[in-house]
This record gives sequence, C-alpha cells and structure tokens, in this order.
Amino acid sequence: MMDVNKMMKQVQKLQGQIAKLQEELGAKTAEATAGGGAVRAVVNGRQELVALEIRPEAVDPDDVEMLQDIIVAAVNEALRESREMVAREMGKLTGGLGIPGLF
Repeated sequence: MMDVNKMMKQVQKLQGQIAKLQEELGAKTAEATAGGGAVRAVVNGRQELVALEIRPEAVDPDDVEMLQDIIVAAVNEALRESREMVAREMGKLTGGLGIPGLF
C-alpha cells in the first residue's frame, strides 16, 4: 500500500503543475478560418476569443446572415481546436489519466 504522505505530496505537485499549465495555456492560441478565409477566429487555451478578423469583402449588407454564419463557424472551429490543444497538453502532464473536472 502506498504511503499516504507520499501520495499527498504527489497530488500537491500535480496541482502545482496544473496551475502552471493553465497559466501557460492562456498564452497559447488556436485559430480557424471560415468562408474561404473571409473570417479568422483566434481562441486561447482558456477558451476565450482573443481575435476576430473579417475581410472587408465578406461584409455584404444584403446578406448579414451569411456573415453571421461564417463567424459562428470560425469561432466554433477555433474553440474545438483549442479544446484539443488543452487535452493534448493535459495528457502530457497527467500521463493520460483522464482526471475529470480538470478541463
């Protein structure tokens, strides 16, 4: 049976590593485009939208719905890529333990 004190120290060490990783993930980004590059969304590792670029030719006052759809698609794809990035980084840290509630 594992020593409880040793296990607690390992848990504390892992908590510190996770806190550091969460901070680092705030600086890492994932991006996606939609509409043939008409819209580009950039999301950080905290799942925050940090940049949104819209090419002027994508703006058609007669078709606002299309632009809205393109923006939603770009943001959703960037968020998906960001979640995958976070999962990869957490997997490196936890050795693929799949600890629930971390992200």
